[in-house]
Amino acid sequence: MTGEYAERASRVPGAVLWTRTAAAGPAGAHPVLPDGCMDLIWSEGRLFVAGPDSCAYTSEAGAGRRYAGIRFAPGAAPAYLGVPAHELLNSRVDLADLWRGAEARRLTERLDTAEDPVAELERTAVRLAAAAEPPDPLLAQVVADLDAGRTVTDTAAAAGLNTRLLHRRSLAAFGYGPKTLARVLRLQRALALARAGIPFAETAVRAGYADQAHLARDVRELTGTTLGRLV
Repeated sequence: MTGEYAERASRVPGAVLWTRTAAAGPAGAHPVLPDGCMDLIWSEGRLFVAGPDSCAYTSEAGAGRRYAGIRFAPGAAPAYLGVPAHELLNSRVDLADLWRGAEARRLTERLDTAEDPVAELERTAVRLAAAAEPPDPLLAQVVADLDAGRTVTDTAAAAGLNTRLLHRRSLAAFGYGPKTLARVLRLQRALALARAGIPFAETAVRAGYADQAHLARDVRELTGTTLGRLV
């Protein structure tokens, strides 16, 4: 039995709303690959934050368990949730542990009793975004420059920062420094190309790797498996 997954653009700028129903058996172990993002996730009585991942995270859930999540654009969630990204690196943390417990419990109960938990989760995220200071537009430019393959030095210069300050701001916004973020974004570019049927050697060049061997090593280090298995 395979699980069900679907996603769509959210009304929160740059965010994606997704749903998943866990599969039965080994197929229920769901690998989550690093993407530079943070998610707010509801799952039948639990509301928690998935911090940024620097390597693959395997989620194991009972068959049929439902999840709804909103994946915020890289750098946006800390402004909405009021916590620096590096404090949640490679972690899944209940919202009640980050906020006042009563407020988090009320949100969880509202989702649990909602006729449409997915829509209620999105309304929650929209309210959070509206109440917070908007994410620094400089962060979006940093992501765009790194995703375009620019070096960390060039990205810092374009942002008007030195590399040390860029690193410090990146930790708070993304959970890790710009060099790691660049690797994560490059991995996502490679996955998109490979899943579109581009040969791996060409994928390596187009995604910004030195060669196919470099691509293979980086995929293994970040995900624990091969590009072929991921595709």
